[in-house]
Amino acid sequence: MTVEPMRMLALADQWGRVARDLRVSLTDRCNLRCSYCMPPEGLDWLPTAQTLTDAEVKRLINIAVSLLGIEEIRFTGGEPLLRRGLLDIAAYARSLRTRSGARPELALTTNALGLDKKASALAEAGISRVNISLDTVDRELYARISGRDRLPDVFAGIDAARAAGLTPIKINAVAMRGVNDAGLPDVLRYCLQAGTQLRIIEHMPLGPRHTWRREAMMTQEDVLELLSAEFELSPLPRVDESAPASLWAVAPGRDHPAGTVGVIASVSKPFCGNCDRTRLTADGQIRTCLFAREETDLRGPMRAGASDEELARIWAGATWKKKPGHGIDDPSFVQPDRYMSEIGG
Repeated sequence: MTVEPMRMLALADQWGRVARDLRVSLTDRCNLRCSYCMPPEGLDWLPTAQTLTDAEVKRLINIAVSLLGIEEIRFTGGEPLLRRGLLDIAAYARSLRTRSGARPELALTTNALGLDKKASALAEAGISRVNISLDTVDRELYARISGRDRLPDVFAGIDAARAAGLTPIKINAVAMRGVNDAGLPDVLRYCLQAGTQLRIIEHMPLGPRHTWRREAMMTQEDVLELLSAEFELSPLPRVDESAPASLWAVAPGRDHPAGTVGVIASVSKPFCGNCDRTRLTADGQIRTCLFAREETDLRGPMRAGASDEELARIWAGATWKKKPGHGIDDPSFVQPDRYMSEIGG
C-alpha cells in the first residue's frame, strides 16, 4: 500500500469540509465566573501535569501549520491572558509558515481583564486582532453575570487594544432572555461609538445545565427584532461562508456612527456545513466540534514518544470522523460533559 506523503495530509472530513482554523485553549482557568459558562463557585482546574507545556503547545501548533494545512490560529481559554507563556507561544506561532508561504494569522479571544497592560506586547508577539467578551455595558449587571465587578477594566482593555492596533476588535455578547436582552441595544450603541464590531451570540448549551433551555433562548430573529426598534439594519451579503456571523449594516443615527452588527446563530441557524475549525484543549485533546462528546488524545501519544508524522495522522484521522452537525435540535442531543471554559471557544 502506498503511504500518503505528509505534505498532502489535510484536516478533511468525509463531508467535504477542510479545517484551516485552529482554536488553541491555553488554560481552563478564568478570572470571571460568567453564569452561562461555569458555576459561581468555579470548577476544579486541570492539574499542571495534565496541562500541555509551552513546548508541547508549540510542537502541536507546528504540526498543525506545517503538516496539516492550518492557516489561522486563535488562542482561547478559559482566559488565555492567564497563561504565562502566551507571548512566547504567540511569537513562535507567528514564526511559522503555512503551505502558501504566509505567516499564520493569529487572534485572541479574551475577557480583557489585564489587556490594558498586555495589548502592546501581544501585538509585538504577532497577535493581529482580538475578540472581547462583553455581555452588557451596565456595571451592576456585568458584576451579576460575571461574578466580578470589573467592567471598567474591560473598557480599559478595549481602549488599549485599539491603541495597539489589535483590530478589528470584535465584541462578543451572549444574548440571554430576561438577563441582558433589554440592554443589548446599549451594547451595540457603545460598540458603534467605540469603533468595534458587535457579535451577538445565541446562548449555547455549554455551561451549567440548568442555565439553558431551548424554548427560552433568544434566536437570531428575536435579536434582530429587538435591535430594529432602535437601529436601521440592512442585511449584508456573506463574503466568507465559513464565518460564523451573519452581518447587518447599521445606518448612522443621532447618537452613533454607521457600522455593522453580527449575529452568531449557532443554535437556530447552524453553520456546521461550512465549519473549518479544529480545537485543541489545554490538556491536549482534539475536539472536532464545540459540542462533541468525543475527544482524541494527542498528549498521551506525544508524551509516549510519537513522531510528528504519527501525531499528524492521529489528528487527521479524528477529523475524518467529524459528524455532519452538532445536532442540538435532535431529540437525542446530549450536552457535552465539559463546560465552555474547559473546551476553548
